[in-house]
Amino acid sequence: MPALIFDCDGVLADTERYGHLPAFNTTFEEFGLPVRWSEADYARMVKVGGGKERMRAMLTPGVVAAAGLPADPDAREEQVARWHRRKTAIYTGIIRSGAIPPRPGVRRVAAAAHQAGWTLAVASTSAEASVRSVLELAMGPELAPRFGVYAGDVVPRKKPAPDIYAYALQQLGVSPDDAVAIEDSRNGMLAALAAGLVCAVTTSAYTREEDFTGAALVVTSLGDPPPEEKVVDVLDDPLGAHPGHWVEFADLAFLLTADKAGVPGVPATSDPPASGPPPVSHPRQN
Repeated sequence: MPALIFDCDGVLADTERYGHLPAFNTTFEEFGLPVRWSEADYARMVKVGGGKERMRAMLTPGVVAAAGLPADPDAREEQVARWHRRKTAIYTGIIRSGAIPPRPGVRRVAAAAHQAGWTLAVASTSAEASVRSVLELAMGPELAPRFGVYAGDVVPRKKPAPDIYAYALQQLGVSPDDAVAIEDSRNGMLAALAAGLVCAVTTSAYTREEDFTGAALVVTSLGDPPPEEKVVDVLDDPLGAHPGHWVEFADLAFLLTADKAGVPGVPATSDPPASGPPPVSHPRQN
């Protein structure tokens, strides 16, 4: 059956600015590290996939010397792992406090996909504990258990490498031609495209100005109808999904069957859809 695969940070909730950044800075302070990331600093760091990888990237010779870190690479890696475990605990505490709301439409669209018989999953390079905390927040106790979770170090390379998506598809038993990814960043989109998935993008706090050539749909969010009403801005719609004031599940399902020939970067369907529930008709195609 088809699959809808969500990224986590920036897609399920706007966690980078309000969750990860303060958790990193609190961790640095607790361990006496001479680093504090500003908003501008973190806008650059989010382009590095993975929390441990971001911590390694900050270890300039000046930081290593000022913090008195060991010269031995293995000993330093143990320190990074220790920092990251503490950062994950701080971050999950922020998420469980309810301080960061889910992004518009994610639960609504996931519920509709589940009702239509689609497989649900999250594919993220964040730590699994962090991903599960956001998933439970965004989807609630009934829908969250319906998701497969593929995260953290289960693959050797982080996004923009396609490894996490290839792994998720293998575990789910789903063809790339039969899955839609939802991402918020260029790195995430590139990972999905390299794995052969069609990708929709919901831009987030740090990604609005990134290049999303290759995405099948780019919107500011999935949006929501009244009473929560959140109207979306459509930034790019190369396949002609034509979402209305908010993105419906049918708009995403349409991306699987739309004619992708000649659309730059969008993977062309090479095989018929896998067996399972019939494709959802696009409401503007009826």
